[in-house]
Amino acid sequence: MTRYSVFSLVRHALRGHRHWPQALPDVSPSERYDVVIVGAGGHGLAAAYYLARKHGITNVAVIDKGWLGGGNVARNTTIVRSNYFHPARRAFTEHALKLWEGLSQELNYNVMFSQRGIINLAHSSGQIDELARRGNAMSVSGVVTELLSVEQIRERVPLLDTSPDARFPIKGGMIQHRAGTARHDAVAWGYARAAAKLGVHIIQNCEVTGIARSNGKVVGVETSRGKIGAARVALAAAGGSSRLAEMVGLRLPLENHLLQACVTEPVKPVLDSVVTHGVHNFYISQTDKGELVLGGDLDGYNNSTSVGDLPPLEAMVRTCLTLFPSLGQLRLMRSWGGVVDMSMDGSPILSKTSVDGLYINAGWCYGGFKATPAAGDVLAELIATDRTPELAKPFTLDRFASGRVVAEEGHGPRPWMYH
Repeated sequence: MTRYSVFSLVRHALRGHRHWPQALPDVSPSERYDVVIVGAGGHGLAAAYYLARKHGITNVAVIDKGWLGGGNVARNTTIVRSNYFHPARRAFTEHALKLWEGLSQELNYNVMFSQRGIINLAHSSGQIDELARRGNAMSVSGVVTELLSVEQIRERVPLLDTSPDARFPIKGGMIQHRAGTARHDAVAWGYARAAAKLGVHIIQNCEVTGIARSNGKVVGVETSRGKIGAARVALAAAGGSSRLAEMVGLRLPLENHLLQACVTEPVKPVLDSVVTHGVHNFYISQTDKGELVLGGDLDGYNNSTSVGDLPPLEAMVRTCLTLFPSLGQLRLMRSWGGVVDMSMDGSPILSKTSVDGLYINAGWCYGGFKATPAAGDVLAELIATDRTPELAKPFTLDRFASGRVVAEEGHGPRPWMYH
């Protein structure tokens, strides 16, 4: 597999770019693997890569019912951050952020990670106090943030309506400078290519129809392309997690909801930060192509399809225009939806299960993409050692029985949406 470099780019440019080798080999499933990971999104591919690179387990298959990068990994708004209040969430996403900072070099693939900063707006004195509390908690653990005045926000984001007569008057805000964005599908391609180079099989269009067991232990998966044997199986299938777990009699504390987003036509650079609006859970950033990416709140009912309703999109656009009135003449180019698996406390499940050899990575709610490198790293360690890593201990499945929930109130999903 060719290593990308400026020299290979020049060499192929001189040849008219007609002789690039296939970026990812098209393989058929083998009869047996040491590990099968269900879900070829960011988390599943990252876990396969770290299994091979850090633990020397290369006889691994990542299978997906669709195509590479066709699920939630390419249906998000590309935001990467670690500005969480809860210590467990903050530690996990900070580990991810540190991995993001060197990921393009490690994978030999440009994931277009841009540390442009994320600004959380405050619209009341109470919200300012909450941001100060969260910022102080982050600073204690070494995650640096900065409180912003209205004047500082106006200087950094001149498009914002910061007037006292605005519908949502801005009273201040908080910025995490190391946060930013990454190219969502490039993350999937980069991990897939790096994992395949280490011997991992990436098998597309291979739907799991059953999980085979013998004497209470996982022995493989049944798929649309035949039975595949495996001593260990990991589920990293986002909205498909509950259906897959039911195949072995597990009922997960998850509900599926649709999260929609959209982009405008491209314009010249006008926004060099990610801006979030906590009142209506709105967020906006600008891509390298110039499109403005708009994200909003969940659809208010269970949904396992990628087809959403117009009211959430309308609310998203309405909120955008109250904050950025000058964007009113832009046209929306496209919209999409991703099925997010919402846990009952708004935090993920990263755990062994009661079925020997079966592991679960699910319930990431809004936060799956930003955690991609750490989720893959921790899941790989869990599979390789069969021991729960320190970063995963707060997120085991049994916390819902014991009551040790990880409730990130105000900084993630809104519990009233799905309780």
